[in-house]
Amino acid sequence: MSVEEYAEGVLSGDRTALGRAITLVESHREDDWQLAQELLTRLLPKTGGAHRVGISGVPGVGKSTFIDSLGVRLLDKELRVAVLAVDPSSSLSGGSILGDKTRMERLASDPRAFIRPSPTSGSLGGVGRKTRETLLLCEAAGFDVVLVETVGVGQSETVVAEMVDCFLVLLLAGAGDELQGIKRGILELADILAVTKADGENRAPAERARAEFEGALHFMRPASEHWTPRVVTCSALEERGIDELWELVREHRQVLEKAGELEARRRRQQLRWMWSTVEEGLLQRLRHHPAVREQLDDLQSQVTAGQLTPTLAARRLLDLFSES
Repeated sequence: MSVEEYAEGVLSGDRTALGRAITLVESHREDDWQLAQELLTRLLPKTGGAHRVGISGVPGVGKSTFIDSLGVRLLDKELRVAVLAVDPSSSLSGGSILGDKTRMERLASDPRAFIRPSPTSGSLGGVGRKTRETLLLCEAAGFDVVLVETVGVGQSETVVAEMVDCFLVLLLAGAGDELQGIKRGILELADILAVTKADGENRAPAERARAEFEGALHFMRPASEHWTPRVVTCSALEERGIDELWELVREHRQVLEKAGELEARRRRQQLRWMWSTVEEGLLQRLRHHPAVREQLDDLQSQVTAGQLTPTLAARRLLDLFSES
């Protein structure tokens, strides 16, 4: 397909064309990369209109079930929903589970929704290397809401928070000391926190957890000077609290837009995206540099044998890279 054919297919909302365009931007081939960048440049004027929402939480909190319930409610509001579900890749085999569609049955069967599971490919924080480009493609295809689900471990929260407008953290009550297991940095990133599975006998513990998190937030600096993070409870099983949570997402966007912060935040994200790509590219060039490759095995052996400090070995590799 040519750039024109890709662009026409994406802009018309053709799901097959969108899927192929995402495959193109995920490709590691140089010719595909060139074509993908031409396509993204052409589509840029048609991007930026969607609600970009990041969703994170520890394993077992029910992210996929929550997204399925939220997505269906958004479809009922005549909104088109795209879900970018980032799968954990095996560090040994490079494989990934790619099972999100089976956990979002209602969304997966609705033609107004689009679910794209993609492996992390070892990228920092569990976020696919091309998730940002995929988000832009989904916006160009006319989706009103793009939900980015993270694996909820490591640095993924920080990476996702730097590509979305609203960062939602799902919490679980009844698992011991709720505050003990949540990193301070995650709470500082969150725009909205939701205690999930607030149904049946777990409703009371969920309310207690909500009060604890609300109190903890008073001691932390919010991500925005114009928005105080909110804490709510919800139940995907009973579909309770889902609509109220979405209204908070909308309110958050309106507040940021009115203050001019939404546009400023997106500009900062674009620059961070540029520099993170520069860093990634420099690392790849360093690894494949002839002089570096010639000395790499020897330097690594000296480091593992305790004959050379990692810092000094790194300096020598950088010197080899810069001298030629």
